[in-house]
Amino acid sequence: MAHEFKDISPNASAGAKVTNWFENRFPTAFDAYRVHMSEYYAPKNFNFWYIFGSLALLVLVIQIVTGIFLVMHYKPDAAKAFESVEYIMRDVPWGWLIRYIHSTGASAFFIVVYLHMFRGLLYGSYRKPRELVWIFGCAIFLALMAEAFMGYLLPWGQMSYWGAQVIVNLFAAIPFIGPDLALLIRGDYVVGDATLNRFFSFHVIAVPLVLLGLVVAHLLALHDVGSNNPDGVEIKGPSAPKDEKGHPLDGVPFHPYYTVHDILGVTVFLFLFSAVVFFAPEFGGYFLEYNNFIPADPLKTPAHIAPVWYFTPFYSMLRAITSEMMYVLIACVVLGAGFGVLKSKLPSVIKGAVVVVAAVAVALMLGIDAKFWGVVVMGGAVVILFALPWLDHSPVKSIRYRPDWHKYLYAVFVVNFVVLGYLGVKPPSPLFERISQVGTLFYFGFFLLMPWWSRLGTPKPVPDRVTFKPH
Repeated sequence: MAHEFKDISPNASAGAKVTNWFENRFPTAFDAYRVHMSEYYAPKNFNFWYIFGSLALLVLVIQIVTGIFLVMHYKPDAAKAFESVEYIMRDVPWGWLIRYIHSTGASAFFIVVYLHMFRGLLYGSYRKPRELVWIFGCAIFLALMAEAFMGYLLPWGQMSYWGAQVIVNLFAAIPFIGPDLALLIRGDYVVGDATLNRFFSFHVIAVPLVLLGLVVAHLLALHDVGSNNPDGVEIKGPSAPKDEKGHPLDGVPFHPYYTVHDILGVTVFLFLFSAVVFFAPEFGGYFLEYNNFIPADPLKTPAHIAPVWYFTPFYSMLRAITSEMMYVLIACVVLGAGFGVLKSKLPSVIKGAVVVVAAVAVALMLGIDAKFWGVVVMGGAVVILFALPWLDHSPVKSIRYRPDWHKYLYAVFVVNFVVLGYLGVKPPSPLFERISQVGTLFYFGFFLLMPWWSRLGTPKPVPDRVTFKPH
């Protein structure tokens, strides 16, 4: 159906006439603005936890723009990559600033995304009807990890080179296909020019396209079902109170109310971001490791190889899986299967299947090297997040109305994650190994036992409408 042109008064202002001209010729853009901004009603009780979604979008734009300028001068050649980065830093006008914004932006991206995901965990934003929003978000997190890992190789410093060597070699631990898979990723028998070109093409073209597609899907899915809020109360359901126009009484238009809210968050974020860029771009060796200012040398291994800080919690879990730790994991599988068979009310057929699966798992765990299971645990730590909507059986969504001890459990989970991250940047030692093993068991126990512990305790009564105090 053809779009009907809208007339405008000859006495209208020049701005109104220009707007009308564009709206008549590109109505889809104006419809999208209305659907996703001016007429998208969000809960009126958002707090500061809700700024991290827009901040993630801001950092994504920063990374794309600075990346475009870096690509203009970067050479994906093993013989010239390090020198091209030095050229950007020393000779390209404002090149040092663009590079530091990009490197700081990588860490800022993960800080913002971790806080955004934690907010979802606190307020149950993954619960029905937002399961797909959460799944798209977890897929964004996976794509972001791939993007960061591939980009980390590009400066071609010592830590870039040896970090890639260690991580790619982990794939070789996969039975049967591992060596060929590692060879496919590297493009050669060692990390070299072919690897750099592959990672460059994925970092600059392939993964950003996937990332942008997932971000669009994440936002569209969110706006289709509506935003969650700190109370976990639906404002758009059939029983939610509405005005005579059908707008939710507990909601306000996203624009201008939350665009102003987000501008405040963006301003504070840019102050902090700029302070790091100008005064501490290496951030004590966490954002830019000192070893990465040394050209890659295949003949000289750094004393301690560790990934960037945002990967270190998962790296700690990888290192925690030793031969003796495998016996603990086997005991966990046996106990879990025994509990499922003896205590649950499952049909006999399913109980039999549980026994068979547990027996096969124990046989595989005894027969395959611990290094492979370390890779499985590291990957499983991310993949398990996808299942969160079906693991949480609490009768209420938000942490506000759950039993108080849930808050302490979530606090321990955060502390545990931070400790695992800290241990990941430290050289291995017997004490740190034990702590990381306990931390790994707690991390997986938190999620795998969630169907049980999330139902415990008596929740507080949830209000019929959102609680809101004007300010």
